[in-house]
Amino acid sequence: MTTPVIRPLLPDPRDVDALASILVATVAGGGSVGFLHPVSREVAARFWQAGLEGAARGERIILGAFLAGELAGTVTLQLALPENQPHRAEIAKMMTLPAFRGRGIASALLEEAERLARARGRTLLVLDTASEGGAAGLYEKRGFLCAGEIPGFALKPQGGLTGTRLYFKQI
Repeated sequence: MTTPVIRPLLPDPRDVDALASILVATVAGGGSVGFLHPVSREVAARFWQAGLEGAARGERIILGAFLAGELAGTVTLQLALPENQPHRAEIAKMMTLPAFRGRGIASALLEEAERLARARGRTLLVLDTASEGGAAGLYEKRGFLCAGEIPGFALKPQGGLTGTRLYFKQI
């Protein structure tokens, strides 16, 4: 199995375009990442442009995993949290292009996000994932513990409600 090259992404038009493709494909495939199907490339590109601008300000780190030069997956490490929570970070927008799933990309992204969080003095990671079709199994394999579930938390991309599971990991 080829190891992905993981690096932080910047507000570069090529990165914005590649991230938009991942977001559109993820939502089309039923991924619950805060958008409804169909999400337009324009909406996806605006979302990522704003996110990458926040990364340039140090509010978050958006990681990209590349295989053969192609952006195959991404995860965001949210760092800009309330003043009373300087010890934690949030994992968000974990996505892998469908063609690259099952190759360890998400695990590699999480490992790098954890390393970066520790390097910034963070000792607690939190995240949430959809109860139906989410990545609970991945997070549990990576040592995250389920703190609970909220039923009917969000709309699924193609309609209907799904709960969300809240996870944490002390690092």
